[in-house]
Amino acid sequence: MTTLSDTSTWLPLDGLAPGFDQNKAPTVADLDGRSFGLDGPVRFTGSSVEWDGGTHPCETFPVDDDLYYSQFHPGGREAFSLFLDVRANRALLVTTTINDTGTPRVTQRFTPFALPGATGPVPAPSPALIGRRAMWVYSTEHTYEHVYLSAHWYTWQCLAGPEKGLADTDENTTYELRPGIYVFTWREKVIPCAAVTVADHRDVTRMRSHGALFGLDESGESPTHFTFGAHGRLLSTTIHPLG
Repeated sequence: MTTLSDTSTWLPLDGLAPGFDQNKAPTVADLDGRSFGLDGPVRFTGSSVEWDGGTHPCETFPVDDDLYYSQFHPGGREAFSLFLDVRANRALLVTTTINDTGTPRVTQRFTPFALPGATGPVPAPSPALIGRRAMWVYSTEHTYEHVYLSAHWYTWQCLAGPEKGLADTDENTTYELRPGIYVFTWREKVIPCAAVTVADHRDVTRMRSHGALFGLDESGESPTHFTFGAHGRLLSTTIHPLG
């Protein structure tokens, strides 16, 4: 039995994976044959992406009309989350890296891109989620609560699943892609992992997210990478008094 305050007994990332992807959305092939110029060319071919001199398995999910999220892991200690707005011709790349040391052990880098013909605002950090409390259902077994505290911190609590009763406050970063659609990421300090999600908050009674977790397995040596999805709803909103 897990002792809640003894973090040495917490479930490793690879122990969480089974069943966590039940609410993952179907992938799409809408970007097949298309190329995009980031730091170098990115070309989508079937269920793969040609990236940085190699071809890697890739999953692409629709987020909104002409807005896509693609996730790929070349196999080393970096994973990539690419958000492409093919209507506004803008992109955001999140690079998640497993480091040898540090707290958190897994870090993230955010790089916005303007593609040819770019219009509208650049994807940028957003405070829009601060004060919200939401519930996210990843499967019939896995449910979590998120409390968005500040631009740097959020608290999670497992309401149902193998981590039931566990909770922590970890680093987060939020970017806005479109009004009501946010890239929300977090970096855990107990388990060496980080997550990237894109969440549609436009209808707070029927929120939807897609994402990936990336970190080290129970041995602390091998990378673990998997994608997932969740259905959510807003539970409450806290508004702090001015000043």
